[in-house]
Amino acid sequence: MSALRFPDRTALIDERGALSYAELEQRAAALATALRTRLADTRGNSRVGVLCRNHRGFVETLLAASRLGNDVVLLNTDFSATQLGQVVQREGIELLVHDEEFDQTVDASKFTGTRLIAWAESTDNRKNTDNRENTENTGPETIDILIAQTDPEPAKPDRTSNVIVMTSGTTGTPKGARHDLSVSSLLPAALSHLMRVPVRSGAPIVIAPPLFHMLGFAYTTVGLGMGMPLVLSRRFDARRTLETIADCKAETLVAVPVMLQRILDVEDAPRTPSLRVVVCGGSALHPHLSDAFMDAFGDVLINVYGATETGWATIATPQDLRDAPGTVGKPSFRLTIKILGEDGRELPPGETGEIYTGGGLRFAGYTGGGGKRVRDGLTGTGDLGHFDEAGRLFIDGRADDMIVSGGENVFPGEVENLLGGHPDVAEVSVTGVDDERFGQRLAAHVVRNEGATVTEDDLKAYVKERLARYKVPRDIRFVRELPRTSTGKIKTRALGR
Repeated sequence: MSALRFPDRTALIDERGALSYAELEQRAAALATALRTRLADTRGNSRVGVLCRNHRGFVETLLAASRLGNDVVLLNTDFSATQLGQVVQREGIELLVHDEEFDQTVDASKFTGTRLIAWAESTDNRKNTDNRENTENTGPETIDILIAQTDPEPAKPDRTSNVIVMTSGTTGTPKGARHDLSVSSLLPAALSHLMRVPVRSGAPIVIAPPLFHMLGFAYTTVGLGMGMPLVLSRRFDARRTLETIADCKAETLVAVPVMLQRILDVEDAPRTPSLRVVVCGGSALHPHLSDAFMDAFGDVLINVYGATETGWATIATPQDLRDAPGTVGKPSFRLTIKILGEDGRELPPGETGEIYTGGGLRFAGYTGGGGKRVRDGLTGTGDLGHFDEAGRLFIDGRADDMIVSGGENVFPGEVENLLGGHPDVAEVSVTGVDDERFGQRLAAHVVRNEGATVTEDDLKAYVKERLARYKVPRDIRFVRELPRTSTGKIKTRALGR
């Protein structure tokens, strides 16, 4: 454990300063002792929900609940009150740790369990007693007060804690993904990571995606396990992120693609000579973005592909991205990936089918019931893709996003990649729209670059020159911005028709 190996090394840096590994361990142990008296079941069967932004309180709660053997449910900070209420009820959350800014959302969710505040702008209005005794005019306790008032006691849990990560929820109420985890299942992913992602023990790592997201959570565990200082900020700001990298001499940045674009857009950006690795994931990394980013920051970019359900599946090195822009790389060590057709037959390189994975993390179904399709021991991802002759994987889109127009199959990603490379286009999303004649037609929602005057006809002609006629969007709508989730995925339903 890093607290034993590197007690004096910095473990975490956030807006309130730095904590050493010894301090983080002490705070997590004290919080675990305090939580134990506030959980109905002291044998680890009560679930703890975390509704926090990126800061020490998130990490401390995760570590504290894990010490007790309690399952931890990571909740999306973008949840509406209705979504939150549905999820906490379905997941059986009895204790909810949340930031003060979500007070009203939690109130409206009708959550009736115990509440604790992880991040409060001021502790003056917080009562220092058990929240079950709170009156109408007092709010929940803060975990800072609990930690300060509690002496740590040894914990001997009867069970191993599980972490439940929500799916993105772009098409409905998010589901909790369960995994059967073991050292043998985690080892291949860890070895692949160390062989292809040159992170270094003791070197600061800036984690920009939300920690409740699989990418942010995964690199939190990597950082803590390797004794790396975690550099966290409650909200992403591109310029501030670059300044933080420069100030902390951070060697690694973890980000989603839209964050990389925002960083590229920073004028007179601070220099970041310490930056050696930029890990990107969470949504599609378009070729024009990967090329532009590496041209600006050097060949430091790594693209990882996986899902909440399947964990890491592939890793693309900077060389992969240079040689085959758009690839998500080659399979992780000892992890099987096959492209299967609708009849279950394995498809050769160049042919598109559903991506199935096996090995590594074993998806054990959703907490609310249900699971993924399994064929010959391999789990379907729901993504469509293909391999090239060199064994590199490419993602063509979601199986349920494929557009059938006039009897032809069109994958939105191909059209998005092309339009995204147009010099006047900042962002684009392509979807299918019902059409009486063709069944479906393509619609593109485009954000122009500042000052650009490109027209609908210009973009249609651009696509027609480079792709088949049936891949030309019939509708092109210019918008100011694309609606996104907190993890950078586009909310296609919010685009309208």
